[in-house]
Amino acid sequence: MEAGPRPPDLVSAPGAAPPALSRPLLGLGRPELEQWAEGQGQPAFRGRQLHEWLYAKGARSLEQITVLPKAWRQQLAAQPPQGAADWLGRSRELHRSIARDGTTKLLLATHDGLSLETVGIPAEGRLTVCLSSQVGCPMACSFCATGKGGLQRSLAVHEIVDQVLSVREVMGERPSHVVFMGMGEPLLNSEAVLDAIACLCTDLGMAQRQITVSTVGVPKTLPTLAERALERLGRAQFTLAVSLHAPDQRLREQLIPTAHAYPLEALLADCRRYVAITGRRLSFEYILLGGLNDQPQHAEALARLIRGFQSHVNLIPYNPIAEEEFQRPSPEAVAAFRRQLQSRHIAVSVRASRGLDADAACGQLRRRLEGEGGKGVITTRSRSHSSP
Repeated sequence: MEAGPRPPDLVSAPGAAPPALSRPLLGLGRPELEQWAEGQGQPAFRGRQLHEWLYAKGARSLEQITVLPKAWRQQLAAQPPQGAADWLGRSRELHRSIARDGTTKLLLATHDGLSLETVGIPAEGRLTVCLSSQVGCPMACSFCATGKGGLQRSLAVHEIVDQVLSVREVMGERPSHVVFMGMGEPLLNSEAVLDAIACLCTDLGMAQRQITVSTVGVPKTLPTLAERALERLGRAQFTLAVSLHAPDQRLREQLIPTAHAYPLEALLADCRRYVAITGRRLSFEYILLGGLNDQPQHAEALARLIRGFQSHVNLIPYNPIAEEEFQRPSPEAVAAFRRQLQSRHIAVSVRASRGLDADAACGQLRRRLEGEGGKGVITTRSRSHSSP
């Protein structure tokens, strides 16, 4: 079932001046673009042309869409929408960092002078895009660079979809998977995230099963997310990844300060309600911090905690950041942790560490460049990475 229509927030009449939109065009579907074009006295096929140039061709400005009448383009350029520098709503690239393994991190500028990160991760015939849902993050996880600066604002739909188009443009291939694991807490911006998922599926041809939404947990949001996904998308087929990072409440509060308001028992109860509503298996994420939560007793406690769930555990070896003293776990500790979970018949995988030399962990590149006062478009490459 296709995602439902997205309301374009039109305020116009046929033949009137360009309507005031509460958002730019990126993120609108073909029916909404047709309606918008007709609202300006243009034929519906102009909306279809806009759709093709936005999503298939990745246009960055109206001037590039030469199939549109020049007078109309000039009229639109003179009256941009709210929340964007122009009607298309594309971001500006500030920095590109490319690791030896091809992992590519982009630092993108918003219309209001903020910056956000997105990452393209190539591997074995697939390209995964790691998306940000907010500028900064309010969750203040102690091991995460993004949380050090707090939250500046949530991203609009066009700013989320633009990340996928930007990675596609830079890396020269169509993304196969999307994970909401970048800057921000997706469940604190769930409506924009669901609208972005609808756009990725309907307008960019992705399947929901190729999309993962990650959360550290926000009280009372998981059942609501499930219900809204069914309303908005027709079904909830994307993967929900719940970041536990600790097998007990005390340690979890040490790592995730906001967890004091959301006891593990309540979080897991909401997880069960989510599964009951959607029928989908959960993924549990667990960052491994050397000497802190990576010991056999932690693995055993985690196995007991999630007993009864039809789930998958994704182990994430820590990516060090300069401001913290956390250590990356040894390969032996990672392997032992995995074996312990497998011995309890738990499906488990270890996330491959990609882009360690490209500041690819969440928030690292943005914090480093802001600390250096970096401005302008810069590309950095690992010395052993050859240019395409």
